This record gives sequence, structure tokens and C-alpha cells, in this order.
Amino acid sequence: MTWTLTSPVTGAAQTGFTSPTYTVTADASPDVNGKQFAVTALGGTQTNVRTHAASDPFTVSFFRPKSIKTLQSPNPITGKYGTVGFNDYVAIVRKGVNFAANQAPLVAVSRFSFSIPAGSDAYDSANVRALVSCAVGAASQQSVGIGDTCVTGILG
Repeated sequence: MTWTLTSPVTGAAQTGFTSPTYTVTADASPDVNGKQFAVTALGGTQTNVRTHAASDPFTVSFFRPKSIKTLQSPNPITGKYGTVGFNDYVAIVRKGVNFAANQAPLVAVSRFSFSIPAGSDAYDSANVRALVSCAVGAASQQSVGIGDTCVTGILG
């Protein structure tokens, strides 16, 4: 698995943040098919943001499928493929957030997933890469809007 974070991670723009960065440290993944990093230090201006703690997590994880699905042979008579399996890759960010005074934080979760049809990784890798590039680019480009919508509930 080639996914890894290089520390520090440069955060995307957010309302009220100035040049946010996140120092990450490799952490034990909750699953053998994943990698996890904990945010141990902050950079830039991020007033009231907390780093990782056991009871107030701030982690970034990436998981691959437990078993990679492959494209099966087509029907020898019709040449058609039956059900095509999908390989699901998931990035999860967990962050402890406060919801009221004098309460322990609860964990907010972001899931970013890619569901790739078996066989397309070999047959059409350029378009699989285009999917990832566009998805990550759109998320990065719209970071402020996504953050604002999560805070205000307004989808513009």
C-alpha cells in the first residue's frame, strides 16, 4: 500500500484558519489492511483546535479492501460478464468535537471512499486515476464551502 502522509500535512483553506498545518505521527491502525496517523501538533492559526488524545481523537486513516476482487471470465457463450465486483478504498478522519460545556468530546467522522470496479484498475487505469484526481481536487477546492456547510447547514 503506497498511501502515506508526509508530515506536516498542509491543510486546505477554512474560514477563520490561516495557513493550517498538521504534524502527524504513524499510529497503529485499527485494521491490518489500513494505515493510520495521529495529529500531534498544529501549525498556522487554528484557534481552539486540539491535537490527538485517546479520549479526544484526531486521526487520519486509509483502508484497502480485505480481499481484492478480480474480474471473472466472461460467459463463454454470450461473452458477457456477470456481476462485476467492486474494490472499496476508504479514507477516514476522526476528530473529537465538543457539543456542550462540561461534556466529554464526541467523535465526528469524515469518510471519503472510492469504489472501483474490478478489472478497471488494469484495463482503464488512466480513468481510475482521473476519478481520484478530480475527487481530491474538488474536495480541496471546495474545502471552505464544505467546512462552512458543515457549520452552517447551508448548501448555497
